[in-house]
Order: sequence, then C-alpha cells, then structure tokens
Amino acid sequence: MRTDAELVDAARRAAEKAYAPYSNFRVGASVLTSEGAMFSSANVENAAYPVSQCAEANAINFAVSQGMTTIPVVAVACIDAADVAGAYPCGRCRQIMSEFGVERVLVTTGVGEVRDHSLDDLLPFRFEL
Repeated sequence: MRTDAELVDAARRAAEKAYAPYSNFRVGASVLTSEGAMFSSANVENAAYPVSQCAEANAINFAVSQGMTTIPVVAVACIDAADVAGAYPCGRCRQIMSEFGVERVLVTTGVGEVRDHSLDDLLPFRFEL
C-alpha cells in the first residue's frame, strides 16, 4: 500500500509538469484507488479560462478512464504556493471527489506542511443522489 508521503511526492512531481502559462500557478494531484493504484496529473490551462482543467479533476479522470471508480485519497500540491494555507481544491473538484468516494484530501502548504482533511470537512453539503 502506498504511503501518504509517496502520494504527496507524486503530486509535487506532477505539478512540475503543469501547463500554467497564464497564472504561473502549477498544481499537481495524485489519487490513490481502493485497489492501491496511484494516478497523477497536473493542471492544464487554456487562453479560454473556462476550458482549463484542474489537476485534481485530471488525476481522477485518468484513474476512472482506467476502470478505477473508488478513490479514497487525493493529494494536492502547488509548487508555486507561497502562502501558508496552500492550494485547496475548488468546489467543482470537491464535488468530483465526492462522486468517486474520496474520504481524505491531503493538501500541501506553502511551507511544506501536509494538512489531512476529510472531504466531509471540505464539502459538508455536497450534492448526492
């Protein structure tokens, strides 16, 4: 089984490959599936901002495209976040996480700390069927 540190490290490595020429805010995400597989991706910006893709959504979509639909843990790292709070997933990504059973979200801060949150804390009134 993968460790939290491995997942966070993979998210940081993914952030280095981000395409962020407009914001210069490179984010990487790694997901751990219930089968123990890990998938990573980065944000991909576009001049038409609404079609840009978040790292978290990209990593989840990659895992799902490989047949993995239960993803209990997501790690998010921004290598350009100078603030202490770090880069938290947007509301859209939080809802996507809910769809695939994310329970824990690991967020790296600007000072290298890893904060471990439950998705319930980050998205208390999520849309569920």
